[in-house]
Amino acid sequence: MHIEESQLEEFILDSGLITKKDFDAASKIAEKKGQGVGDILVGEGKLTEDDLRKIQAYILGIPFVNLKNQQLDFEVLSLIPEPIARNHNIVAFRKDGKALEIAMLDTDDLEAIDFVKKKVGLRILPRLTDNASIKHALLQYQKSLKAEFGDIIQKEVGEIKTLKESSGSGASEKDLKAMAEDIPVVRIIDTLLKHAILQNASDIHIESMEDQVVVRYRIDGILRDAMTLPKVASEGITARIKVLSNLKLDEKRLPQDGRFKIELNGEKVSFRVSTLPTYYGEKTVMRLLRENVSGFTLEGLGFHGEALERIQNATKSTTGMILTTGPTGSGKTTTLYTVLDILNTPDVNISTVEDPVEYQMKRVNQTQVKPDIGFTFSKGLRALVRQDPDVIMVGEIRDGETASLAINASLTGHLVLSTLHTNSAAGTIPRLLDMGAQPFLLVSTLDVIIAQRLVRKLSEARETYFLSKKEVATLKKNVNLDKVLEVLKEEKIIEDKVTSWEKIPFFKPKGEAGYSGRLVIHEVLKVSESIKELIMKDATAGVIQKQAMEEGMLTMIEDGIFKAAQGRTTIEEVLRVISE
Repeated sequence: MHIEESQLEEFILDSGLITKKDFDAASKIAEKKGQGVGDILVGEGKLTEDDLRKIQAYILGIPFVNLKNQQLDFEVLSLIPEPIARNHNIVAFRKDGKALEIAMLDTDDLEAIDFVKKKVGLRILPRLTDNASIKHALLQYQKSLKAEFGDIIQKEVGEIKTLKESSGSGASEKDLKAMAEDIPVVRIIDTLLKHAILQNASDIHIESMEDQVVVRYRIDGILRDAMTLPKVASEGITARIKVLSNLKLDEKRLPQDGRFKIELNGEKVSFRVSTLPTYYGEKTVMRLLRENVSGFTLEGLGFHGEALERIQNATKSTTGMILTTGPTGSGKTTTLYTVLDILNTPDVNISTVEDPVEYQMKRVNQTQVKPDIGFTFSKGLRALVRQDPDVIMVGEIRDGETASLAINASLTGHLVLSTLHTNSAAGTIPRLLDMGAQPFLLVSTLDVIIAQRLVRKLSEARETYFLSKKEVATLKKNVNLDKVLEVLKEEKIIEDKVTSWEKIPFFKPKGEAGYSGRLVIHEVLKVSESIKELIMKDATAGVIQKQAMEEGMLTMIEDGIFKAAQGRTTIEEVLRVISE
C-alpha cells in the first residue's frame, strides 16, 4: 500500500509534529539513500514510529486500534501462535462471525497475513496499532499460559500420589514407573514443555529445593523464573522425564543423559536431558533443539561486510579448516550448520560426527559419538575419512588426537568444519598449539576462524537516544570508533558526511518486550600470509590479534557497536555479553 510523498508531507505538516524545513531536509536524504521520508524522520528522532503509523493509517483509511489496557480473549489471542505474533508483531484481538480482526505494526506484511488466513480459515481484517499495544498484547500470552499452568497445578498437584518409602530404602523401579505414568504428572510435564516451546526457551531447569521445586526457562540467553511447584511434585516430574528420555528410573546417585522428541503445532522439537544428584534431590536440565535448520542464512545470523566475504570465500575451497569458537550457547553449531546448508549440494558428500546431533539435515550423514562405549570424536573422525567425504564436520575439537586427525583430514583433500572453546579468534591458534598441533601443519590448513557471541535483538518496542561526549570518550578506550565509523559508511548504514558519533541515533528497549530473539556478534580472522609467519614464530594471541585488526578484522566488541548503530541491539547488551 504505497503512500505518495505529497500526501505524507501534507498530513505530517498538518499534524504540527514536523517543520517544513525538517521535512525538506529528510526528503533530500531519503532521495539519496532510496528510503522513505518517514523512515528518515524516525531514524533522526524527529518523529516516533507510532506517530508515523497513525499518520499512515489515516492516509490509507485503515482503522487504528489502541489495545493498551485491554484484556483480550485468550481463545482469540491464541489463534495466532506466540512465536508468529512476536516475530511479526501481529495479534488477533477480535473475532466476529467469519472475520478475524488482527492488529499489526506493518500491514504490508502479506506473508504473516497469509499465514494467519490459512491457519484460521477466516476473513482477515488488518488494523494498524502502536508498539505499546503490541507489547501489552504479547504479555498476555505469558499471563494466560501461566494462568493455564496454575489451573493445572491446582487441579492436578493435589492428586499426585506420593511414595511411602521405608527408611533407608529407595523406591522400586516399578513404583517410580507408576508415578511417572500418573495422569496429573503427565499433564504437568506436557504443559511445562508446551509453555517452554511457545516462550521460545532454549533450556528448561527443574531444581529441587528444600520445600519446593523451581522451574526456570532460559529465553534469549537470560535465565528467568517461570514457576514454582510444591515439593510433592518433585519425584513424579523427574520420573516422568526419565521415562520419556529412556533413563534408569531407580538411579539417583549418578548423573544421566538422555533425549526425547515431541511435536507441537507441526514443529518437531528434541529435548536433550541431563539429570544431576543434588542435596535436595535430582536437578534436571533440558536443552530444546528445533530440528529444522532450514531458513538460516549467514546474513540472517548477523554476518556482514568483509567478514561475510571471508566465510563465503572459505566455503568455495575444497580443502582447509573453518573453525568457530566461543563459550557454550554462543551459536557456534548453528553457524556451522548454516555453512553446511550452503555446501549441501547433490555433488558433495557431507559427513559429521557430533555430540549430540543438534539438527537433522537432509543428505548429510550425521553420526553421534557415544563415549560410554568408546566411540569418541577421534574414532568417529578416523571412520569418516574412509567414507569418501568431501566435507567433514567435527562437533568439537576437545583433545590433541582429534585436533591432529582434523588437520590431517584437511591436508588430504577435505574441507573440515569444527568448534573450539576459546574467547577470541586469535586465541584459537595458541589453543591448538597447546593441544600438540604442529605450527607448519596449522599454516597449511587453517583458513578462517570465527569467534562469536549471541546478543539479544531489539524489538519494535524501543526509544531513540544519542551518545554524550563523555559516553563516546568511554567507548573509545575499548573500541576503535574511527574504524567502526568507516565500516558503517562503507556498508551504507550512515551517510558519508557524518563525522561525529554524537549525531548517530542509538536505541534502548522499552520494558519487557524490548528484546526479541538473538543475533551473532563476531570477529572473523582470515589466516593470511603475515599471520602464517606469526604462527611459525610462535607469536602470542595478542600479537596475532593486532595483525588481524591491521588487516581489517572487526573485533567482537566493534561488531557489537556496529550492530547497535544499525539499531539491531543495544550498547549495554553488547557490553554485558562481551564482559561475561
